[in-house]
Amino acid sequence: EKGLAHSTLRSYQLTVRLFCDFLISPAYEWAAECEKRFGTHPVQICHEWNTVQHLTDYEGQGERRPFTREELQKFFDYCDDRIDVAARSRRKGALAAYRDATLFKVLYGWGLRRTEGCKLDLVDFHRNASAPELGRYGMLQVRWGKATKGSPPRRRNVATVMPWAVEAVEDYVANIRPRFGVPDHPALWLTERGGRLQPREVNDRFTTYRDAIGLPPELTPHSLRHSHVTHQIEDGVDPKFVQDQVGHRYASTTAIYTAVSGDFMNTMMRKALDRAFERDADLGDTG
Repeated sequence: EKGLAHSTLRSYQLTVRLFCDFLISPAYEWAAECEKRFGTHPVQICHEWNTVQHLTDYEGQGERRPFTREELQKFFDYCDDRIDVAARSRRKGALAAYRDATLFKVLYGWGLRRTEGCKLDLVDFHRNASAPELGRYGMLQVRWGKATKGSPPRRRNVATVMPWAVEAVEDYVANIRPRFGVPDHPALWLTERGGRLQPREVNDRFTTYRDAIGLPPELTPHSLRHSHVTHQIEDGVDPKFVQDQVGHRYASTTAIYTAVSGDFMNTMMRKALDRAFERDADLGDTG
């Protein structure tokens, strides 16, 4: 009734299920004591047949989806074009356009949520001994990951897997950020007034760009995170690695984010069929 996400409902149901397990556990003798005092006893009320886990196969929100690769390239190209237009016109806004274009690439390149991206500081990038060629941008520390109810923000380290995104950040930090005129501010993304960029400003810029190039309204800044997961899976990256990268506690959550393209599915099907035909041929030869 409140429009809760399926994952939230599932969490609530799990809490109730665990509490019922506690009540009916013979180790604590609550059931026997209740029977003695009240003539009845507690029972488990959350079962596979009446919980969200069983009633739905897909928990993601239907209005959200990842970019296709063509849509993503179109979006990034438009971001870069806006920088050129603002710079040529010599109007105020060129710095903000460059900042936002880089931010969108970081959200995709490291699979970040919008708020996680806005709260990044310069010091959150650091070296990765396993990727020295990336310099100080081999690893990203996310300090403001999505918290569970009653818990502080969850931290995680995200290994850099897209070198082209490093080039974008390096250029921004070296040539654009200093022009905002607040070198002592810790934030990676600054406003022209010297403050930290806020999520609502990211939404406004994203919506303006998306609508200007005619992309569908179901694409949101969070779609960049969805795209990171989907494209990594399509490119053959281990799903457990992707799960850890984006900070999902459960593989089922990562699966919600994954919407592989038809071309990818056809390619995988073709490979599976080829392997099957090869096995059948080998069995025929040995027969």
